Amino acid sequence: MIRFENVTKRYRGTSKPALSGVDFEVQRGEFVFLVGASGSGKSSCLRLILREDVPSSGRVAVLGRDLRALANRKVPYFRRHIGSVFQDFRLLPSKTVYQNVAFTLQVTGSSRGFIQQAVPEALALVGLDGKQKRMPHELSGGEQQRVAIARALVNRPQILLADEPTGNLDPATSVGIMQLLARINAGGTTVLMATHEAAFVDQMQRRVIELKDGVMVRDETHGGYGDTSNIPRLAPEEVRGAAAAAALTAVQEVQRQTADLSVVRAALVDAQRRAAASGPSGDVPPSSAASSETARTAPSTSARPSAAAQSSVTTPNPDDESVDAPTAPGTRPIVLPAVDVAELGVADRLGLSDADDEEVGPTS
Repeated sequence: MIRFENVTKRYRGTSKPALSGVDFEVQRGEFVFLVGASGSGKSSCLRLILREDVPSSGRVAVLGRDLRALANRKVPYFRRHIGSVFQDFRLLPSKTVYQNVAFTLQVTGSSRGFIQQAVPEALALVGLDGKQKRMPHELSGGEQQRVAIARALVNRPQILLADEPTGNLDPATSVGIMQLLARINAGGTTVLMATHEAAFVDQMQRRVIELKDGVMVRDETHGGYGDTSNIPRLAPEEVRGAAAAAALTAVQEVQRQTADLSVVRAALVDAQRRAAASGPSGDVPPSSAASSETARTAPSTSARPSAAAQSSVTTPNPDDESVDAPTAPGTRPIVLPAVDVAELGVADRLGLSDADDEEVGPTS
């Protein structure tokens, strides 16, 4: 079905070849995974099979035809035997599901009767029976990919090429697409799939061809994905998220309230001192006299001034440097240590860590 014979492909303006001496053959009815890191040459292989490119050297034969010798005018007819599915679906947004699938047959000149029979069959095969009149934007990502697969299969091709067909889908939807491709292969269609989905490759245990820097390094009949070190992973990253911002706001609020309380206490103590220093003379302002009278009648509560004494004192502006706020006898001003919140762990910011713990593990 597909044969690469010592194929090398060089693109203009690049120092290294995209493919170098690649040799493999895919038999009729096989399911083959094409794996490798980005830039390893997977997409170049698919482009050569579709006759979008020709090799710089070597030979590519598909369905018994040497593609280098295939005339350009015959390429569209050749591609009718190959279905293609891509990562980005490539649906026509202004056409319904039925029209998207039928479009492939219309451009190839199929009869109306064949289209009316083939399109519903293809949609039923991919599990979209009853959604012929939906628009692409009304479908989920998985359903849009199923439409793309139905469009690729409606012409009943012998080969299905899938280039990262689950790349834009969530894991649960990806499982359904992989099961669908397996059913299509069981029906006799040869499937060649380029993918980074290591889990699916490991679970299905089909044939695996691995490319690295354009060179084929492995061809296993029942293989796994292999080295996954080049697959990007989502690593935990220390960021100032919502929890950290909330913790910082709480610390700042405590500091502000404590500072306000210290100023009020200092002002009350200063008023009491001035009232006591004025003595019995009549030169005492009414507010100071009230404070002094309160202190004489209730000496046991001098540490906690009455509501009248508190109401007679005007709270000074904490930003005014001219305000003198002496400390009351027997008391200490509350001083909060300067804390750089950015240097604290998440648990410390939220007050969840133990004092004796030297490390805090990752939190959710």
